[in-house]
Amino acid sequence: MVDPSASSPPHLNSERKSVTAPIATTAAEVLPPGFERRTADVNGAGLSYLIGGSGPPVLLLHGWPQTSRAWLHLLEPLASQGYTVLAPDLRGLGQSQRAASGYDKDNQAEDMRQLLASLDLGPKVRIIGHDLGGMVAFSFARQTPTDVQRLCLIELAVPGFGLESAMDSAKGGRWHFGFFMAPEVAELLIEGREDLFFKWWFRTLSADGGASTASELDAVTTAYTGRESLSAGFSHYRTLLADGQVNREWGDAGGNLDIPVLAIGGEFAVGTRLGDTLRAAAPGVQTAVIGGSGHFVPEEKPAELLDQLVAFLA
Repeated sequence: MVDPSASSPPHLNSERKSVTAPIATTAAEVLPPGFERRTADVNGAGLSYLIGGSGPPVLLLHGWPQTSRAWLHLLEPLASQGYTVLAPDLRGLGQSQRAASGYDKDNQAEDMRQLLASLDLGPKVRIIGHDLGGMVAFSFARQTPTDVQRLCLIELAVPGFGLESAMDSAKGGRWHFGFFMAPEVAELLIEGREDLFFKWWFRTLSADGGASTASELDAVTTAYTGRESLSAGFSHYRTLLADGQVNREWGDAGGNLDIPVLAIGGEFAVGTRLGDTLRAAAPGVQTAVIGGSGHFVPEEKPAELLDQLVAFLA
């Protein structure tokens, strides 16, 4: 998910409920001390997740085309602040099972509520969501705001609150939304070329072209390889119009988030636009920009992001 009016990264200034078995990544997964990977069956889907630390829960929700591995640089530092850190692979992605349905963001918020309950975490939770994970985080907070102590959204446009203009390629919006949302088309064209596509994607949307190491890119590519895995990923996009309608109806009825909200953008990506468009839904939203970062802030600038998160979460 990318904002259409984002600044170009420096290196691109010339352009701009049935489930199957989990899919394992080929790259060996080395986790920080105190963290482990577990699985849980919740809300009709099997979810894989990373967990570690102790204390109040912090829920980390990754974007596309990523997995819980996107947070590897932040797991131990956040746990050291006195939190239980929970980072699931979203429905159908990473090592979670490939669900046939249920990709609307409200249902995925229910995935997270049931996962937290199964671990006896909460009901109060701090949530951090990047990209599509931020959309799930917004739905969680919209549905049960009293359960959310603090909400941090990173690099996205929220359905119903800015996403629709980001999707409108006729007015300068990003091309990929319609491509990913069209049934079967993206799978037909990308299957068998996953390595080329995802390396290009990460290179294009990161500020310096190096958002992830070669091993992490291999892990991501493997997690999204094959028709079933690609379809699960694009299913997150294929609910966006309905997601936006639900959010907009809530806003039109007078809904707003009266909780602490932080909107973070990369300097060469969303910037301050997330905060600007969120103000209608969260009047007290705070905005921060991570200097030198493109879209993949958790991987590109983890130390700078950590500084913002530590201050906000406390």
